[in-house]
Amino acid sequence: MRPYYALDGKLAVVTGGAKGIGRAISELLLANGCQVVIWDAKHADVPGAMSAVVDITQPDQVAAAVSALPDGRPVDILVNDAGYLGKAGAFASQAPADWRRIFEVNILGAMQVTHAILPIMIRQRAGRIINLGSLAGKEGSPGIAAYSAASAGVIAFTKSLSREVAPHNVLVNCIAPGPIDTDMIRGLGAEVAQQMVKDSPLGRLGEPVEVAHMVAWLCSEGSSFNTGAVFDLSGGRARY
Repeated sequence: MRPYYALDGKLAVVTGGAKGIGRAISELLLANGCQVVIWDAKHADVPGAMSAVVDITQPDQVAAAVSALPDGRPVDILVNDAGYLGKAGAFASQAPADWRRIFEVNILGAMQVTHAILPIMIRQRAGRIINLGSLAGKEGSPGIAAYSAASAGVIAFTKSLSREVAPHNVLVNCIAPGPIDTDMIRGLGAEVAQQMVKDSPLGRLGEPVEVAHMVAWLCSEGSSFNTGAVFDLSGGRARY
């Protein structure tokens, strides 16, 4: 990928970077001069990136991963991308274990990782945190009630945290994508994916690299006055 953003020498931690949106983010940050460390539940085979197998819902694993970061290097960027959608269907028929897992990964996991990385950024008085939420967290999508609720939590967490840490020059923003062409969306079935295309004013699913470009811009000096913001990336589907 041709570089667009001046991120040379920055160190970025990307959760969920083994595939999909997280992989695209990792690749674009690498192409723009970042050193990238991927934390994922599976080994991430992304050329040029360092990878650690980390379950972000487990505090001991997160702490160990922080300890293994390159010595003496500031953590300039944290991208909380790891997510779990679960199965689509009526909430009344959904197993409690499934919606608990959705919350553990999407909001509690992001909070756990942020809690571990944030003191580093506060000490160095600089940092960018990008949380990946979802359009479902703004509008509430039928059939994925738990995911919608967890995504709304990511948005609220972003807004609250951003106001706490702004005096430390740590900027916290959220991206709320609509349907992006990933295995997670395709896993809902061809009929659901096709309906998402029909619902899009642009008539298509988004591409992971389009999310990656917004992340890279939020990490760049071109976005030095944004914090606590929630950016739609929905192909026109967002209603507000």
